[in-house]
Amino acid sequence: MLSVFDLFKIGIGPSSSHTVGPMLAGKAFADELREKALLDGVARIRLDLYGSLALTGDGHGTTGAVLSGLEGEEPQSVDPARLAARTQELKNNADLRLAGEKAVPFLYTRDMLPHKGLFLPRHSNALTLTAFAADGTALLAKTYYSVGGGFIRTEEDFDAPQEAYPTPPYPYATAAELFAACEREGKSIAEIVLANELFWRSKAEVDEGLQKIITTMRESVERGCCTDGVLPGGYNVRRRAPNLLRKISALQAAGRRDLSLWPMLYAFAVAEENASGGRVVTAPTNGAAGIVPAVLLQYTNFYPHATEQGERDFLLTAGAIGLFYKCNASIAGAEVGCQGEVGVACSMAAGAYCAVTGGSVKQVEVAAEIGMEHNLGLTCDPVGGLVQIPCIERNGVAAERAVNCAQLSRLEDGRQRVVSLDKIIEVMYRTGIDLQSRYKETSLGGLAEAVGEAIRG
Repeated sequence: MLSVFDLFKIGIGPSSSHTVGPMLAGKAFADELREKALLDGVARIRLDLYGSLALTGDGHGTTGAVLSGLEGEEPQSVDPARLAARTQELKNNADLRLAGEKAVPFLYTRDMLPHKGLFLPRHSNALTLTAFAADGTALLAKTYYSVGGGFIRTEEDFDAPQEAYPTPPYPYATAAELFAACEREGKSIAEIVLANELFWRSKAEVDEGLQKIITTMRESVERGCCTDGVLPGGYNVRRRAPNLLRKISALQAAGRRDLSLWPMLYAFAVAEENASGGRVVTAPTNGAAGIVPAVLLQYTNFYPHATEQGERDFLLTAGAIGLFYKCNASIAGAEVGCQGEVGVACSMAAGAYCAVTGGSVKQVEVAAEIGMEHNLGLTCDPVGGLVQIPCIERNGVAAERAVNCAQLSRLEDGRQRVVSLDKIIEVMYRTGIDLQSRYKETSLGGLAEAVGEAIRG
């Protein structure tokens, strides 16, 4: 079992698998060099990128992220502005400050090697880091796989038994097992999840952790709503959230009470922050980081009975749903397409919103299942390798859809539903495996290909 704090990570954009994961890999590699007393002997570092990391790494910030990790930075604390400046310095062949201590000559075109079209067998997001001595001897070489949501694994991890938390009061591996525990104990999903979290952490630690996630989500919405301008990447994509905020606010001030665009606006704001490399929460990934915060703020700002406990219950419920996908399928766009990112986030947000607005456990399951069912087969085809088109709009549409899924599930008891949450998770994974690789975060097919052709021609 995993904790909800494993799923909700505070980091930077634009991608959890292409930015957060590689930064963690770089930091882990530098730390291992220090631990093995190899740091002083390093004269060169080579970085080999494979699969999706090679194909879309430039647009997803992979190169700067892994170099920053090698210099000792971490996603939750790195300064996004400083990261951008430092990446440019390293691209101009500045010395690499390995682990923040050891200056190593770095030639970008020699030492950063993207192997486009070459996929390693373990996973489509792979990078190999190698440290060399002055005589060319390899001191340490390690391959890391960024498996989605900021999770990383090594070759050894794939062959070793998975580490797990100590068994909590309510162990479960599937949604059906969690829902059975809820029925048996007469508790909500959030109460069961909280009991397990309190087995691993103190009440103060859990409350502080949840509040930090809530605050970071809210701040990312606020920054996105008040920051105008053009997103980086060369496609001249303008930030739309500030203008949308002005227009929706004007409509509301004019007496419109039927507005349903607030979740879309909130999701745009976070997705645009993510696309600019700002600080967001993986939920479950950065590419889908706008959906859960948007629906959470819809609850906080518009549900008449919203409470602070309700906000925490929202995250606990959403986290449990997200972990079912993480542990039993995949949340990596490079492995299963955007259904594993936007689809999972929609499922998480729909179930959580249903729960905190009075839905039963069964209704929560239905909301989460609907949220995924109508995202099945969603491809990941980011234009130019950037998390902008169609990613930002997908966040907005999915946030509004999540609210509607929750409201629909509340209108029925859910017992007539044929498809369970566990079944839709299984189907999503099979569908993702069947997708052609060109539609899984390579920018070689779909919308990315079409827009590329239009620009070229």
